[in-house]
Amino acid sequence: MADPVEICVKAASGAPDVLGDCPFCQRVLLTLEEKKVPYKLHLINFDDKPKWFLELSPEGKVPLAQFDGKWIADSDVIVGIIEEKYPEPPLSAPSEVSSVGSKLFPSFVKFLRSKDPNDGTEQDLLEELKALDEHLKTHGPYVNGEKICAVDLSLAPKLYHLEITLDHFKNWKIPENLTHLRNYLKLLFSAESFAKTKAAKEYVIAGWKPKVEA
Repeated sequence: MADPVEICVKAASGAPDVLGDCPFCQRVLLTLEEKKVPYKLHLINFDDKPKWFLELSPEGKVPLAQFDGKWIADSDVIVGIIEEKYPEPPLSAPSEVSSVGSKLFPSFVKFLRSKDPNDGTEQDLLEELKALDEHLKTHGPYVNGEKICAVDLSLAPKLYHLEITLDHFKNWKIPENLTHLRNYLKLLFSAESFAKTKAAKEYVIAGWKPKVEA
């Protein structure tokens, strides 16, 4: 059996022994879970980053994972290495679907942080959600059809954060008529891998609070 992959992820705000709310960390953990790769977690307290961690990652960024004795940052790179080293089950997505939903996260963050209800950020987010709903209507239930792929594992944590924070800070919900998208969320969030790797709702809210109120 291979040695577990060592991975540094964010600890919860105010709870350094609990898994935190970083969607990019969750994406990597989801990939490891879906491939049944053993891993060892290092929870990094962002209010007091340990010296050993800052020596490995001077910018203090997570996720950070170790492969063959080397520490690698950036979730895109980490997920690519996991796919290469542990090819089963294959999760990489064909190029025609690899950019599905890629503008969703920046649109969501802009709307979440917006102080002006008429600045167009809500409309931009709605367009992105509708585009994803349309794609799922034609190609679903997942982005690439019947099986979960890397694009779903990237989108799932972001959509989880979107749902929780927009409801909490803006009293805003994904429109009911986006039925394919809503079914997709149910499918993603009910997966065993998701339940194991998600941050609790209150930690997601706590993590975004300073960004929203800035």
